[in-house]
Amino acid sequence: MKKVLVLGAGLVAKPLVNYLLEQPDFHVTVADVEAGRSARIVGGHPRGEAAVLDIADRAALGAAIARADLVVSMVPYTFHPVVAELAVERGVSVVTASYVKPAMQALDARAKAKGVTLLNEVGLDPGIDHMEAMRVIHEVHDAGGQILAFTSWCGGLPAPEANTNPFGYKFSWSPRGVLLASKNSAQFLKDGRIVTIPEADLFARPETIGIPGLGLFEGYPNRDSVMYREAYGIPEARTVFRGTLRYPGWCETLRGMVELGLLDEAAKDRTGETWSGLMRQFAQAAPGADLKAGVAARLGLPAGSAILSRLEWLGLFENRPLPAPKASAIDNLTALMIDRMSYAPGERDMVVLQHEFLARTGGRTERIVSTLIDYGVPHGDSSMSRTVGLPAAIGARLILEGRIGLKGVQVPVQPEIYGPILEELEKLGVRFEEKRQIL
Repeated sequence: MKKVLVLGAGLVAKPLVNYLLEQPDFHVTVADVEAGRSARIVGGHPRGEAAVLDIADRAALGAAIARADLVVSMVPYTFHPVVAELAVERGVSVVTASYVKPAMQALDARAKAKGVTLLNEVGLDPGIDHMEAMRVIHEVHDAGGQILAFTSWCGGLPAPEANTNPFGYKFSWSPRGVLLASKNSAQFLKDGRIVTIPEADLFARPETIGIPGLGLFEGYPNRDSVMYREAYGIPEARTVFRGTLRYPGWCETLRGMVELGLLDEAAKDRTGETWSGLMRQFAQAAPGADLKAGVAARLGLPAGSAILSRLEWLGLFENRPLPAPKASAIDNLTALMIDRMSYAPGERDMVVLQHEFLARTGGRTERIVSTLIDYGVPHGDSSMSRTVGLPAAIGARLILEGRIGLKGVQVPVQPEIYGPILEELEKLGVRFEEKRQIL
């Protein structure tokens, strides 16, 4: 019986745990700082166990890892290197759905020496996006072709019928993570030239993206796309771009919220303060002056701006106490947005992932578009939880079965990894539709 330790019982853990529990020779322990969360996910399964664990307790974490054959770490990404370091010491492989950070990459040599696999970026984005990109890229290269351009868009959004608030967004994964991603700078390759976007301009010029059957979205660049020319093995590409999809209006509103300071991460004692008081400070509006007019002036907006309407709908002009008066502005905003922008029972979320390749083989140029549209299950698993959790679970199973033999720090860009994961995902209903056009 293989012993799997799942760290974290958050929003995307349930499909992962369920998949692992379906494997007849796996025993799964789900450990979380909150006993109720892990117990709910395990659901009394005979080969499941719920445990309480504070991952900040290094000794307890190390002991839990030592009892496992493999660890799936679904805790905040800052803890992954700690988990991986303890696991490498004990000869235990680790799977995460997060980007490889320098602290994780630094464990590569030690992991290889110990015969340990540290499989990262095996969720949705990053994860399924890498795998489908590499499937097409390898197919083109194997046919003697070249990838001239690669563009990718991904978004986790409310399904159209659940798009019921003016932000066009509801939270299906870490709300704080969504907001922090709004503060990243970005760079991409366009026609052979590196374009750099500072964080202050991330939302300044969103593109309009049409998705067949769903309509128009807006998109903005996602972190560093340039590195994927090397990571994907496409040095011939002159355009490499990865972006995030949202319903129209998100970018202009988040840009205003960033400019006001609502995403400030510094903790400050604001005991007794209200949302209207905080907004007055951020807008530098005089006491007694019209608050909305002050915010409009601060952001250079007309009085009837849709941005102001969205901020008002969220409750930022209300005379209500801050939910976390001794925390940061972003923590208070997170709490407010969770309250106002969560999915109602029975509502579906939606994941949209679209890759577009411009490929040349011989004298022929071809546009290849591969699209994944996946919906959550009403009163069941969200699409986000399935598309993040299932690839990680499948990766864990493949490692334990000896079907992934690569050691050290890995991401799913090798056929040995992405091939069987994509095949299994398709069996589970997570599949791409591909269209090709000769130009």
